[in-house]
Amino acid sequence: MKCIVLLGLLAFSECIVKIPLRRMKTMRNTVSGKNMMNSFLKEHTYSLSQISSRVSNLTIHPLRNIMDMLYVGNITIGTPPQEFQVIFDTGSSDLWVPSVFCQSLACATKVMFIHLHSSTFRPTQKVFNIEYNPGRMKGLLVYDTVRIGDLVITDQPFCISLLETGFESIPFDGILGLNYPNISVSGAIPIFDNLKNEGAISEPVFAFYLSKDKREGSVVMFGGVDHRYYKGELNWIPLIQAGNWIVNVDRISMRRKIIACSGGCEARVDTGTALIKGPRRLVNNIQKLIGTTPQDSKHYVSCSAVKTLPSIIFTINGINYPVPARAYILKDSRGNCYTTFKENTVRTSRETWILGDVFLRLYFSVFDRGNDRIGLARAV
Repeated sequence: MKCIVLLGLLAFSECIVKIPLRRMKTMRNTVSGKNMMNSFLKEHTYSLSQISSRVSNLTIHPLRNIMDMLYVGNITIGTPPQEFQVIFDTGSSDLWVPSVFCQSLACATKVMFIHLHSSTFRPTQKVFNIEYNPGRMKGLLVYDTVRIGDLVITDQPFCISLLETGFESIPFDGILGLNYPNISVSGAIPIFDNLKNEGAISEPVFAFYLSKDKREGSVVMFGGVDHRYYKGELNWIPLIQAGNWIVNVDRISMRRKIIACSGGCEARVDTGTALIKGPRRLVNNIQKLIGTTPQDSKHYVSCSAVKTLPSIIFTINGINYPVPARAYILKDSRGNCYTTFKENTVRTSRETWILGDVFLRLYFSVFDRGNDRIGLARAV
């Protein structure tokens, strides 16, 4: 998410910390039901620290893909370190993990932070709630040492959950927010801001490469950009205003006809969202144009028609970013094809879209805090 003033990419590469992700076989295609989910997790458990590797100045940690578009990576908290798998989320700013105080069903299958095992733990009495879509977390603000690869932040404020709802069947431990400080619900300084303020990274920038299909190699990098992960040039898009990863969108089109965002709109670039979300009326129109059939919460289309379906083009800052059908159509556990466009249930005064992992697997993304902008380029 951060900033690159000049693309002296080779110079930056020595200071980049990379956290590659390993994308596992789609859980929706392999797991159904709570018992099967538990069996899956037992069979696929492993210690991230055991298979992490270090090459020169590069720290590499494997991550897992959860339920076909959720990318999580490992961090450690405390002294000695306790390991957690978290979502690196550009849509929020707080870091939280489960605690031994949490008695919710959602916490039962997760790694819980044991504060008594950490000599550097420091509590507060501040309790607050964070709302997600869907899901909710009630947490306590605390302090401790946090590590992301080789990056170490001492006395980092974060949250330990006391109550979690809406996350019962999703095998991740917590969320690491990478948005601006003003978005923080707890009021804590986000981890990236502390990295930047303490000079732990050479440039105030981070970037994401999210792997496609079954290939491994997804990466979040801090402190610079590695040009090997994208083709061509980065196209820089100014934020609407500093303080949130939201940009102006010119229009959304299909077959050279505008189908949404006719008078301009805005979009949040969100690594913590799996799908592409927009206003109900416009999303329903897209489903109709694609020729889908609604069933339960999804909109289905014949798998044989995927090759003939048109791309949906997001024009941002004068540049076209096509999303082809092979990207916006997925298969469920029965092998049936459905679209990844979904209603954004959060009401806003302006037409707002959320560009999640469906979009970001196509486009390498750079989040530049130094210049309050986002860079996009075709991913390799």
